Amino acid sequence: MEPDGQADGRGDRAQAPAEGADPQRWRALWVTLTAGFMSLLDVTIVAVALPSMQHALHASAPSIQWVVSGYALTFALVLVTAGRLGDAIGRRRIFLLALAAFVLCSAAAGAAPTITLLIVARLAQGMAAGCLAPQNSALVQQMFRGAERGRAFGLFGATVGISSAVGPVVGGLILMLADGPQGWRWIFYVNVPVGAVAFLLGVRLLPKVAPRRRERLDLRGVLMLGCGVLALMLPLILAESGGVRRLWWLFPAGLGLLVVFARWERRLTAAGGQPLLDPRLVTSTRGYAAGASIAALYFVGFGGVWLVFALYFQNGQGFSPLRSGLAVTPFAIGSAAAAVVAGRLVERLGRLLTVCGLAAVVLGLGGAVLVLCLVPGDRAVWCAAPALLVGGLGSGCVISPNVTMTLRDVPVRMAGAAGGALQTAQRLGGAVGTAALPGLFYVVLGTGRHEFRPALAIAVGSGIAAVLGALALAVHDWLRDHGSRPPRRSSASSHEHTRAGRP
Repeated sequence: MEPDGQADGRGDRAQAPAEGADPQRWRALWVTLTAGFMSLLDVTIVAVALPSMQHALHASAPSIQWVVSGYALTFALVLVTAGRLGDAIGRRRIFLLALAAFVLCSAAAGAAPTITLLIVARLAQGMAAGCLAPQNSALVQQMFRGAERGRAFGLFGATVGISSAVGPVVGGLILMLADGPQGWRWIFYVNVPVGAVAFLLGVRLLPKVAPRRRERLDLRGVLMLGCGVLALMLPLILAESGGVRRLWWLFPAGLGLLVVFARWERRLTAAGGQPLLDPRLVTSTRGYAAGASIAALYFVGFGGVWLVFALYFQNGQGFSPLRSGLAVTPFAIGSAAAAVVAGRLVERLGRLLTVCGLAAVVLGLGGAVLVLCLVPGDRAVWCAAPALLVGGLGSGCVISPNVTMTLRDVPVRMAGAAGGALQTAQRLGGAVGTAALPGLFYVVLGTGRHEFRPALAIAVGSGIAAVLGALALAVHDWLRDHGSRPPRRSSASSHEHTRAGRP
């Protein structure tokens, strides 16, 4: 049997227009970025409204936590399967169906009269967002080639960085404008008009590409991967209510299921079947395994430190949710600015750009914590702003370049599944960070009397340690890439699909 990368070369070329051939590709990109921004923003924007929701719906603390954690859980569960469905039956079709479902679920969440119905709506909304996410990166690969792909992924990375960092700020602004006990509902309602416009534009602008052939979905693989991811994430999702302590046995069970899943996928591939996630993405596609590992480690720190900063500013310094979000805005500004520029540099600098970005994140976050621990009063926030800006500039050179480097040699035919798996690694890393870093903050806080600064230093320091692990992997990958391969040329990237999947 011909390897996937070679067998699908002509099909991949047919699926994507040559650079400059489709005048609507940039407008179509903005449609996908708008939908992606909404879905990722909803991971963090809801957190600032939880007290209002709890009071208005008379909900218990464990039940209200599911408004956030349930969304994150179903989001991660469907990523790979949704990506594979997009590869098999059409990314445009899955994107539009998922976007319509996301808008409807947002409206249902905003109108929910009880906490039970709100949780159900959020679970469904997370599933719709998880179906949207892998189509975004896959459509970028489908519509762009060469240096344009790097610029497109730069905008994609800026979207990821901004949506993650500005969620608390946007949530605080909405609550301030929509005053009153029911103001929290506008956290969800705001998605409806934006999503409806994005849907109408998507119908008009997204490329129509017929699937090359009818493919079967690996249902056994779907079940094993879904159960494995669920087992790994559920204790972390329930960490605040003692989930890690009570459900620790799910960690080895989840790892065991993922090992069985990997063996099944190898066996199915060897037999000429159609796997959910082709093992050659990890074993033979250049840069994919390293990039996914870097993403997972980076998001352990990136996903968790913002909750720690929010706890420090709101509980330790008495900031409002809006002021707490504004305190870390320099990081978001730096991340957005750098991501756009980094997309233009990734073809020239490659993995070195990720190395420099990770080093800047370490220096920026470390400097910010040092300033917050040493400078007294409100001056600390202003003094920490330059360090946070440096960290944001570094982050912008990490997320989008790493996506580009990880997916650059993936055949377009497998782009959805590959993007879904990459984002699953990010979500797992983010779940670990979201559970572990605030947990450390509370542990240190419990050892003394209002020792907020040591708690901040140890919790964020642990996140920095995870980023250092990602930096070590990036340095190793850069040295291997630098020593074994001449610099890539943009003109060669139109043939990149032929290099992936070689055994």
